[in-house]
Amino acid sequence: MALTITNFRPIGFDNPPDTIHIGDDGLIAEGPAKGARNIDCKGAWLSPGWCDLHVHVWHGGTDISVRAAEAGRATGVTAMADAGSAGEANFHGLREYVIDPAAETIRAFLNIGSIGLVACNRVSELIDLRSIDVDRTLAVVEANRDVICGIKVRASGVIVGGWGITPAKIAKRIAEICDLPLMVHVGEPPPLLDEVFDILTPGDIVTHCFNGKRAGSIRDTAALWEQARRLSDEGVRMDIGHGAASFDFGVARRAIDDGLRPWSISTDLHLRNIDGPVHDMATTVAKLLAVGLELQDCVTAITEHPRSVLGLSGRDGLTPGTRADLTVFDLVDCDMTATDSEGGTLNLNQMFEPRMTVIGADLRDAARRTAPAR
Repeated sequence: MALTITNFRPIGFDNPPDTIHIGDDGLIAEGPAKGARNIDCKGAWLSPGWCDLHVHVWHGGTDISVRAAEAGRATGVTAMADAGSAGEANFHGLREYVIDPAAETIRAFLNIGSIGLVACNRVSELIDLRSIDVDRTLAVVEANRDVICGIKVRASGVIVGGWGITPAKIAKRIAEICDLPLMVHVGEPPPLLDEVFDILTPGDIVTHCFNGKRAGSIRDTAALWEQARRLSDEGVRMDIGHGAASFDFGVARRAIDDGLRPWSISTDLHLRNIDGPVHDMATTVAKLLAVGLELQDCVTAITEHPRSVLGLSGRDGLTPGTRADLTVFDLVDCDMTATDSEGGTLNLNQMFEPRMTVIGADLRDAARRTAPAR
């Protein structure tokens, strides 16, 4: 059914109208359609659809993935990227059973390890050279160009062991051949973080950018911090990737205070953090607001920036002829205690509260999954 949306506060759009018209075909229209349903947003914020650049939604294909619906519209997220749950050997299942039927837009970073995260951290996807099949990986990318948005490598010691930087270098070469960005998970060495930084180029994504792991954090040394800032200035994209072990309030606050803002805010949502400390996108972005990121930057980091990686509209999302893709939310005062991945706590004075999403002409209610402890 056609929609007419009124009484909203636009954020994240260029030249937004006072009233939004959506036709029966799901496209933004210049005027109202006959019989359109009127949606009164009651003064709530309206932004491009929230986009989570790092989730794990290959439910049943890995032992950590949630269902796509648990990461999606019910909590205000209209688009997401599965970050390496599948490698070349099992990507066909992720596409057939998750990506294609989902209500949300789903893209994927293809894991450089052939088996992906089937038994995450119990059976590494990067044991040795037999774990990577370059030819098959390239073939899967070419056959799925419409949904693969990048290459993923987990470059940390628990995954690669003594193999060090080599898997990341192979992943980078494959990304270059495919003309795709590389998303690299960083954490405990090996490899060292500066080794990883040395292979990155503009457009690549560092996920878990504000982790607090010793010898794996951007704040470990002054030289490493300066390298991180320089790369960010040059176009390497710093992504939150909160997760169960990869976000530290102190690192985040110091980085933002010193001028390094995250390019994107993602959850790294999976079964081991959905009940805390991550919960959902709304709670995650509220944490970044609490450590000093401005509201406009928060919204950009969950809309325009990650949506661009998925090939979706951003600030131009209200242009007539564009498929509607919107999130309606409130920012409410609160007094809540949130937890990072290191057990640190922080008081939240404001909370994002998703109210509804619109994809095409389909409107659905949304809400935060659960509240941090009061």
